[in-house]
Amino acid sequence: MSSLPDVPLSVLDLSPVSEGRGVGDALRSTLDLARHAERLGYHRYWLAEHHNMPGIASSATVVMIGHVADATETIRVGSGGIMLPNHAPLVVAEQFGTLEAFHPGRIDLGIGRAPGTDQRTALALRGPGGLSAENFPEQLLELNDYFEHDPARGVNAVTAEGNKPSVWLLGSSGFSAQLAGRLGLPFSFAHHFAAENTLPAVQLYRENFRPSEVLAEPYVMLGVSVVAAETDERAQFLAGPSGLTFLSLRRGRPIALPTPEEAAEYPYTEMDRAFLAERFGSGIIGSPETVRKGLEQLLADTAADELMVTTMVHGHADRVRSYEIVAELKN
Repeated sequence: MSSLPDVPLSVLDLSPVSEGRGVGDALRSTLDLARHAERLGYHRYWLAEHHNMPGIASSATVVMIGHVADATETIRVGSGGIMLPNHAPLVVAEQFGTLEAFHPGRIDLGIGRAPGTDQRTALALRGPGGLSAENFPEQLLELNDYFEHDPARGVNAVTAEGNKPSVWLLGSSGFSAQLAGRLGLPFSFAHHFAAENTLPAVQLYRENFRPSEVLAEPYVMLGVSVVAAETDERAQFLAGPSGLTFLSLRRGRPIALPTPEEAAEYPYTEMDRAFLAERFGSGIIGSPETVRKGLEQLLADTAADELMVTTMVHGHADRVRSYEIVAELKN
């Protein structure tokens, strides 16, 4: 079996909460997976901001980044991402400046403009008349400015000054792609849930790219959903809970990640199956050879500079094994 092209592989972790286990178990599993990822040679480890979801424990993203960075030594750690409209730019600058001061050269600040939740929860996060995605570009520039002292501004982020992390822009559409290009920032695209937009967004990013002080050439990282196991059948079985969880969320009944047995026994309608096929069609699920072919094709189609793998399965050991298999494909 041939090996994957030599691009960096990274991890996107939503810290899944599995049915029958608690948030504490999910958080401890995140630390264990981060240590495994570092030993396996993964380049960076990002945590995703989501709120009001029983199956995801990564809502306090900044806190988790600090713990993961403390539990590891060399792997880059960051956000995939911080949803900027949920936070005052000053606060984000202070938080990530502090993280960078504790862990110099290891912190990534990935920024997105989606709420990371439903609209009611977004209102609870932002408050009536609070922040909005409509002025996201201005919020982003304000955040960036806080990493340099400006006596004329009157308000400065003391912990951020001289402690700027690597700043990324995240997206699932052409808006963020163009903005990332114009600002000369590295761009992380959510291929795992917006595959239909991947090629147009990547093209827009590269067409609009302007060299900056941080990046001379475009740099694209793709988020990709992968479930790898010893056989195609086993991988498909393990992938079932993720689909059922999303189906329940779509119906307004969010749940913890069910067991693969529960997912296999669920009475899906034809409409359910069609929806899941469309929503998760970009996922790469299967044996090592199947996964290798899928990742190779994705790289050939997009010329991505890096892949960020996210794996949502019920059992922690199965999740670790999936990441082991993907890492082994590079050898």
